[in-house]
Amino acid sequence: MRNLVNIKHAAYQLNSELPLTAHAWDTSSDSLICAFGPTIEKEVIELRRIQDEGARSQHESTLIASWDAPCPLPELAVDNIINLYHFGYNETSCLVLAGGDIVVVRSQPNPGQDKIEIVGSVDAGITAASWSPDGEVLAVATGADTMIFMTAEFDSVANVSFNPEDARLSKHVNVGWGKKETQFQGKRAKALRDPTMPEYVDEGSLSWFDRGQVTVSWRGDGAYVAINTIENKTRRMIRVFSREGVLDSVTEPVDGLEGAVSWRPAGNLMAGIQRKEKEVDVVFFERNGLRHGHFPLRLSSDDMQSWGADIDLSWNCDSTGLAVIFKDRVQLWTMGNYHYYLKQEEKFGLGSQAPRPTIIWHPEQPMRLSVAPPRGGVGLTDSYLEVLEYVFSVSRGSTTPPNDFGMVPVIDGHNLKLTPLRVGNVPPPMALHEINMEAVARDVSVNMSNTKVAVLHGTSFTIIDYEAKSPSSSTREPKIERIEDLPISDFIVARQICYKGDDELLVLMTNLLTNESIIYDCTNQVEAQVPDRLNVLSLFASLEQEALYLTTEASVQRIDALENSQGYTSLTAHAALPAPAPWVEVVHIDEESIAFALTANGTLYANERQLVRNCTSFILTTSHLIFTTSNHLLKFVHLSSAVTDLQIPLDEPEVDERCRSVERGAKLITAMPSTYAVVLQMPRGNLETIYPRALVLAGIRRNVDNKQYRKAFLACRSQRVDMNILHDHSPSSFLQDVSLFVDQVKKVEFIDLFLSQLRDEDVSQTMYKDTIPQQSGVDQQLSSDMNGIKLDNTEEKPPTKAGKVNRICDAFLSVLKDRYSTNLQNLITAHVCKLPPDVEAGLSVVNDLRETQPDLADAAVEHVCFLVDVNRVHDSALGMYNLDLALLVAQQSQKDPREYLPYLQSIQELSQLRQRFKIDDDLGRHTKALQHLYSLKAIEELQTYTQKHELYSNALELYRYDEQTQAGILRLYADFLVSRNQPKEAAIAYTSLSLHSLASTAYRSANLWRECLTSALLVPLPANELTSLATDLAEHLVETRDHAAAATIYLDHLSDLPSALRSLCRAHSFTDATRLAALHARPHLIADVITPGIVEASATLTETLADCKAQLNSQLPRLRELRTLKSTDPLAFFEGAVTGAQDIPDNVSIAPSATSTAGGASLFTRYTGAGASGTLASNATRKTSKNKRREERKRARGKKGSVYEEEYLVNSVGRLIARVNEMSADVEATVEACLGRMGGSMRERGRAVAELMREVVEICQGCVEEVWEVGVKAETMPPTNGAGGNGDEETYRPQGGDAVLWESLEQSWRKNGPPTVKPFERSKLL
Repeated sequence: MRNLVNIKHAAYQLNSELPLTAHAWDTSSDSLICAFGPTIEKEVIELRRIQDEGARSQHESTLIASWDAPCPLPELAVDNIINLYHFGYNETSCLVLAGGDIVVVRSQPNPGQDKIEIVGSVDAGITAASWSPDGEVLAVATGADTMIFMTAEFDSVANVSFNPEDARLSKHVNVGWGKKETQFQGKRAKALRDPTMPEYVDEGSLSWFDRGQVTVSWRGDGAYVAINTIENKTRRMIRVFSREGVLDSVTEPVDGLEGAVSWRPAGNLMAGIQRKEKEVDVVFFERNGLRHGHFPLRLSSDDMQSWGADIDLSWNCDSTGLAVIFKDRVQLWTMGNYHYYLKQEEKFGLGSQAPRPTIIWHPEQPMRLSVAPPRGGVGLTDSYLEVLEYVFSVSRGSTTPPNDFGMVPVIDGHNLKLTPLRVGNVPPPMALHEINMEAVARDVSVNMSNTKVAVLHGTSFTIIDYEAKSPSSSTREPKIERIEDLPISDFIVARQICYKGDDELLVLMTNLLTNESIIYDCTNQVEAQVPDRLNVLSLFASLEQEALYLTTEASVQRIDALENSQGYTSLTAHAALPAPAPWVEVVHIDEESIAFALTANGTLYANERQLVRNCTSFILTTSHLIFTTSNHLLKFVHLSSAVTDLQIPLDEPEVDERCRSVERGAKLITAMPSTYAVVLQMPRGNLETIYPRALVLAGIRRNVDNKQYRKAFLACRSQRVDMNILHDHSPSSFLQDVSLFVDQVKKVEFIDLFLSQLRDEDVSQTMYKDTIPQQSGVDQQLSSDMNGIKLDNTEEKPPTKAGKVNRICDAFLSVLKDRYSTNLQNLITAHVCKLPPDVEAGLSVVNDLRETQPDLADAAVEHVCFLVDVNRVHDSALGMYNLDLALLVAQQSQKDPREYLPYLQSIQELSQLRQRFKIDDDLGRHTKALQHLYSLKAIEELQTYTQKHELYSNALELYRYDEQTQAGILRLYADFLVSRNQPKEAAIAYTSLSLHSLASTAYRSANLWRECLTSALLVPLPANELTSLATDLAEHLVETRDHAAAATIYLDHLSDLPSALRSLCRAHSFTDATRLAALHARPHLIADVITPGIVEASATLTETLADCKAQLNSQLPRLRELRTLKSTDPLAFFEGAVTGAQDIPDNVSIAPSATSTAGGASLFTRYTGAGASGTLASNATRKTSKNKRREERKRARGKKGSVYEEEYLVNSVGRLIARVNEMSADVEATVEACLGRMGGSMRERGRAVAELMREVVEICQGCVEEVWEVGVKAETMPPTNGAGGNGDEETYRPQGGDAVLWESLEQSWRKNGPPTVKPFERSKLL
C-alpha cells in the first residue's frame, strides 16, 4: 500500500572532456567517484570525486588521478572499464579494465606506495568483474572462460574453468516428452500423461536480442556469487560459486534467458530476464538453480523492439526495490503480497538508439541511486550524473471525520488501485477500483472530501472523479475527468503532487539546470521558485488541508504565498529539523501548529522536541498521534497545543490503553477515527484492521460529552467495552440525562443490556482510566467554551462508588414509571439489577400485572427468572406470603410439580400466622419466624426454637416487658455462653439472676478473682470451701506473677501475713511489706521475711543486669561488623555475588538476563524478583506459602551470617532497652530497701545493683544513635514495578519467601525512630 515518492532529483554536470564511463559511491564521505575515458581519440582515464550535497554550482569535480590507458588486446579498439569499486576506509579505488588490467588508485598513498598501480593483468582479457559486498573477494570472469577469485590484497584464491559438464552438477532431469510433433496424440493421451510432468521443457535457447555479455552478481552476505554466461553459443547458464571458488550449482535451462543477473541481497532469489515472443519477464532462480516464479514487465511489441531491446537488473541494498534498466529509462519495482508493483519510471536519453544508462545503488541508503544517463539536453553537457532518492510513503486520504474513509491509492505503473478501506476492506494486490491511465504514475494525492484524486505523470497529471460513501451507500465507479499537461521542458522534472482543500492542486518540480525547486499551481497556472535554492524533500498539506508546507533538509517551511514580487515562493520557517526528515505531517491545535517529523533512522520529532528514537511509521488524527515502534508496539499520544505536554506512553500494553502490541514489522497505513479503526500492513504485504482501545474509548468519551448516548452505547456493544463507562465518565450528567438515554437508545433489549451490566466499580478510574493530561482550571474552561460543550467529566468524582448501581436503577425507575406500557420489561430489570437484587419489588410489579393484564404476567415472570436464579425468585415469592405468585413462578421453572404442589397445598391449609412461620422457617428467616411464634404466644415452642437457632438476643428483645419469661430465656442464654467458653458474659447473666454459685464458678473460669470471691461470699460458701477457693486463686496469681493481687488475698481472705509479705517482696513493694508488718505488730517478720526477700530481689536483678550487659557487649561489635561489610561490599552482604575475581568461572555468559544482577531491576533482584517474568505452575501458591513460612522462621531466628542478622540485632537491642526501662523502678526500690538495712553487707548489695544498672543504662544511651543510625538520611527505596518505576502504576510486591526479605528491607529503609532510654539516678546515700 506504499508508493515511492521522489524526495531528491539532482543533476551534477561533470567538468571533463572525456565521457563518463563508470562511477561508484564512497560511503565514508557520501560522495561519488567517477571514471572518465578512455576513448579512441584519447586513451586516458581520469578519476574524479564529486560531493553529493548543495546546489549545482557547488558540485565541482575534484581530480584524483589521471593516466594513459592503452588497450593491450588488439581485438579491442579501445579499453573499457568493467568495474569500479572504492574502498572508503583507505581511500583506494580499484578499476577492472576489459583489456585485462586491474588498476589500484590511492588518493593518499603511504610512503613507498605508488598512487597508481597495476596490481595484475589477465592476458585473455576480462569480460566481467565484481567485488563482494564486504570488499574482501574479487570475482573476475576472463575471456578464456575461466573464473578467478582474488582477495583484497589481490592474492589468488581460486582459478576455475567453465566446463560444459558443469550443467550436470545440479542433476536437473529432463522430464519432457520430446518435440510436440513426435508425440503420440491419441484420444487417451491426456489420460495417460503424468500430470506432474510439464508438456514442454525449456532447452535454454538464446534470445534473439542477446548481446553475449557476461554478468557477475554477489549474494548479500558475500558467501556466493553468480555468473551468467553463454555456454557453447547455444544456451545461457548461470553458475553459482562459493567465495572459495567451488562450483555450487547451475540453473536449469530457460528459453530466451538474457545476460542480466542480479542476486537479491536477502539471498533467496536471483533475478534474470527472459524474453518471450510476446512479452518480457523477470524470472527468479533459487540458489540450487531451480526456477522460482516470475512477473511480466508489461511491454508492448513495439516497446520490446525499441527501448526494451536491452535490459539490465539491479537490486537495492535492502532488497525492497528492483531497478529494471532499459535503453532510455529506468523502472523501479517493489513487491508486496507476492505481487510486483511498478512504482516509478524515470526516462533518460534522446532515443532508443542511445546506450543504456548506468545506475549504481547506494550501498547503505536503500532507495538512493545514481544514474549516468546517455543523453544531452538544454543546458546539459554529455557528461553529467543524476542522483535520485525515494522513500516509501502512503498516499492516504483524510483522517479527519467525517471524511475519514480510509482512502488509499496505490500506484502500479499505468494502473491506479483505489481502495476506501472504510467502504471496502480489500486486501492488496487487489483493490476496490482500478483505473487504467495513459502514462506511468509518479505520485498521487487525494483531496479533503475524497471526491478527487490527482495522479502525476512525467509531463502531465490526471484528475479522477470519485466519491467515497459509507458502506451502506452505493459508491459510484471512478472515472477520469481530465488530463492536463505540465509546463515541463527537457531539464525540468515533476516530482510530487499535492491537494490543498478540495480544489487547489500543486506540483513540486525540479530544474536540473540549477537544481532549484519549483512549485506549480495547477488551478491558477502559476509557478514560482523556492528561494535560497532550498533542496525540497516533500510538499504536503496540513492535516486539515488548510495550509501548505514543504520540507527541506533542515526545516519545515509554511507556504504563505505562491508568488511574491520577486517571483519566489513566500515561506515562513515553522520548525528546525536536526536531521533530514522525509516524512512530515502538521496539525493545527488551538491556533498552534505542530510539525511531526520522522527521520530515516527512526527518530520522531514534534517541532524541535525529540519524542522517540525507535519509530517505524506514524499518522495523525485530530486528537491523536499514532505511531509504531521497532519493539512491535502501537502507541497513541494525545495531541496538545503545547509540545511539552505531549506524553509518550511506556512500553506497557498490559496496563495502558495508549500502548498495544502488534505483529512484528507492522506499519501504519491509515486511521479512521469515525469507526475507531487503524489499518496496518504486515511485512509480507497483507492488511490487518484493528480497533485500538485508545480510539474506541476516545470516541465513547466524546459521544458521552456530546450527549450522543446511542452512538456511545453501540460502540460499547460492538467493541465489547464495559458499559459502566457510559455513567462513570460523567456521573451527574448521566443521571440527569436518563430520560434522554432512554429516548436515544429506544430498544428495550439495549436498555436491559445496559442495566444488567452495571456494577459498583468505577471503571473510569480502573480499567478505563482517562490518559488525557489534566489541564489547569483556566485552560479547561477556555477549552470547554471554545468547543461549546460542558465537560462534565471534569467534575469532582467521589472516591467511592458504593451504591452506584442502586442510584442508576432508581433514576431509571423514576423515568420508566411513566412508560409502563412501552418499557415494562425495563422497569422489572431496574428492580432486579439492584445490589442486592430487589426481587420482591419486581414481583410486586408482576403481581399487579396478574390483576390488570394477566396475559403479560407470564412473560414478566419469565423475564425475572431469566435475570435472577429461579430458586431465588421462588423463595422471594414465598417470602411475600403470596402463594398464587409462588405457584406462577414455580410453573416457569424446572421444578417438579409433584414436589411444589403438595408443599403449597400443605401451607394453604394452615392459619395465617402458622403459614408465615412455616414459610420463614423453611426459607431460613429464623428471626421473622421467631416473631410469628411470639405472636402465637407459644412460649415453650419459642424457647425450643430459640435454643435450636441460637436466637437468644432476639428472644430477650421480644420479651423485654415480660420479666418472668425473659428470666427463663436469660438462664438458657447463660448456659449457652458457658458451653461456648464465654464465662465472663455467662457470669454476668447468672449474677443478674442472683445465681451466685454458678456466677462464682463462671468468674473463676474467667480469672476474675475479685468477682469470684464476691459471688462466693454472697452464696455464702462454707468456711472451708471459701478458704480452699481463696488459696487456689492466690496460688494461681503467684504463678502468673501478679504478686500484689496474691498478697491481697493472703492478707484479706486467708489472714496469712507472712505469705502476703513474701508476695509483696516479689513485687518489689518493700515499703508496703514493712508497713503491714508494723501494722499487725509483728516486727520480727521484717528480719525473717522481708530482709531475705530484699536479698533475693537484689540477686535476681544483679544477674539480669549482668546478662543485659553481656548481650550488649557481644551484639554491638557484630552489628558494626555487618554494617561495615554492607557499605564496602553490598553484593557479598546480600549474598548476591562471590568475593574475589579469581573465583569467577571463565566459561559463563556475561550477557544480561532476567535472572542476573546486570539484567534485573535493582541490586536486590535476587530476593525481590522485580522485573522477572515467567509462568507460575499450578502448585505455585502452595509452594509460595510454604517458602514464606520457612523464610519467616529464618527471619525470626536471625541466624548469624544470614541476611536477616542485622535486623535481628537491632530488634534485640530495642527489646533489651525496653526491658531495662521496665526494670528501672524495681532497681530503685531494691536499692533503697538495701540502703535501709544495716548489716549483712546490705549496703554493698545495693551499691552493686545500682552500679551495674548505671553501666547498662550508659551503654544503652551510648549505642542508640549508632544502632538506629540517628542523623543518617533514610535510603530511597528502589523502584519495584518492573518497568522502571511509574508512581501511578501498581507497585510490584514480591511473593513467597522473597516477600519476607522485602519487608525486612522496607523496615530498614524507613528508619524508624530510636527508643528512649530512661535515665537512672543513683541514690545520694551511695
